[in-house]
Amino acid sequence: MPSPAPSRFTLKTALSRFRGNRRGSAAVEFALVAPVFFALLFAIIETAIIFFASQVLETVTQDSARVVLTGQAQSGSVGSCAVGGVATACTQATFKTYVCSQIPALFDCNSLYVDVESYSSFSSVTLSSHIDAAGNFDTNMLYSPGNAGDIVVVRLFYQWPLFVTGLGYNVSNLAGHKRLLVATAAFKNEPY
Repeated sequence: MPSPAPSRFTLKTALSRFRGNRRGSAAVEFALVAPVFFALLFAIIETAIIFFASQVLETVTQDSARVVLTGQAQSGSVGSCAVGGVATACTQATFKTYVCSQIPALFDCNSLYVDVESYSSFSSVTLSSHIDAAGNFDTNMLYSPGNAGDIVVVRLFYQWPLFVTGLGYNVSNLAGHKRLLVATAAFKNEPY
């Protein structure tokens, strides 16, 4: 008669029992796959939001550049540039106020920077990146809308905060987990 003592534990018997038991296998498989799935899902969502924000910034840049192109910013016929009801040429601050009036709730106007530079010809246009070697954003912006017939480049900069960088997906180009969104409009002023 066999002994009632328990059989000896071996790795082979433990693995065969584990392989035969299917209870909870879906939960274990989900626990293995879920972190990768959610990281990928959040990375896709953040990328889509960045592209959407870039497109909105491009649209605002084109609309804002139109007042420089037509000479309204230089003559002061833009509503936000008028001081006390008197038409005066836009300054950098009043032009930024005009730009901010067109921005939807997606952006914070405090993080928006406006750079307007004029040139004598398209071949003389030089654009700096405004990002230094340490990944910091250079906030020194110019405002020179030019005169009739001048070449003008209007650029809007926005420091977009990133949230998914901790999951291994990092598209930041600035220090502090931010992405610098840049929208540019280059044109020749109309003869106003």
